Amino acid sequence: MTASAQKKDIAEVEANTAAAEAANVARAEVLDQAKKEETANAKTAVSKLEKGKKDATSAARKTWHDFQVDVWITNFNSYEFGFWKKDRNRGKSRQFTTDMDIFAEVIENGKRTGVLGYRRELWKDATGMNKRLVFKLFSETLNWKASMDMMLGRSVQQTLAAHGLPVPCYSINTSPDDYIVYLERSAHKWPLMPENFSFFLMEGGEPKFYRFRRDFINLGGDYTLIDQHGEHVGHIDGAVLTIGGKWRCKVRGDHADPRLLMVMKLFTGMIVFNGGARRHVKKLARDIHDGRIKPDIQRQEADLYLNPRRMR
Repeated sequence: MTASAQKKDIAEVEANTAAAEAANVARAEVLDQAKKEETANAKTAVSKLEKGKKDATSAARKTWHDFQVDVWITNFNSYEFGFWKKDRNRGKSRQFTTDMDIFAEVIENGKRTGVLGYRRELWKDATGMNKRLVFKLFSETLNWKASMDMMLGRSVQQTLAAHGLPVPCYSINTSPDDYIVYLERSAHKWPLMPENFSFFLMEGGEPKFYRFRRDFINLGGDYTLIDQHGEHVGHIDGAVLTIGGKWRCKVRGDHADPRLLMVMKLFTGMIVFNGGARRHVKKLARDIHDGRIKPDIQRQEADLYLNPRRMR
């Protein structure tokens, strides 16, 4: 091979190498540009999603979910007045016990969407540790939605620890939730200061804390719903000039979870019995402390204290 041919071959190799290097550089630039565009598009999509969530949250904060709880003063209502009415009601729901007394209705958008009942015999006819409050929320067709039970064991425990200040405690079981909600009156209360009832809900594995604080100016049983950040996100406004009781309730749109609404409806129904519940728990704790009665817990309440990890 001549020197001229060798030089030509070397030139071709160098040209091919240079072309390959240029192609690699160009390819890298193209891939880098594509990656930048993909990242920018992803950031734009995330930004739009976050903006959409913020806009939705902002819109929800400006809306309110309203409902009304009306307490009836007699049993002359369509659910209980009539022959065999209670028997038919028990046939609709196993949660409708023989001593269930419907005492209030829930009105939303001008229509009845639910009713509240309590176990009359447990509260009116029983005494001592057998006397406790049990509320149930039903739909307008008497399908069970939620239950609220007074936990006498825990109520007495907390009351004794608070040196006699009544601390009623309740467990709430809502139909769409896997968790029990515990609602308790706070023992941190100064004389003449408003009472607080606290609870929390689990949402996506994260607890959200709330409390009902009785209003300073309180004429008809008024409470404000406050979240864990101290924001006022709901209100229960009791009417003054009523015989049975009427409460207008509202919850801010971004907190109007079905479970929270059920807790609020049950709590509103409990307001009617709140004074009697406090006196009952206070007397029980005093009688147990002084040895006048022997503590005993009903099986239905004891079941709520069972260890979920026990051997079955």
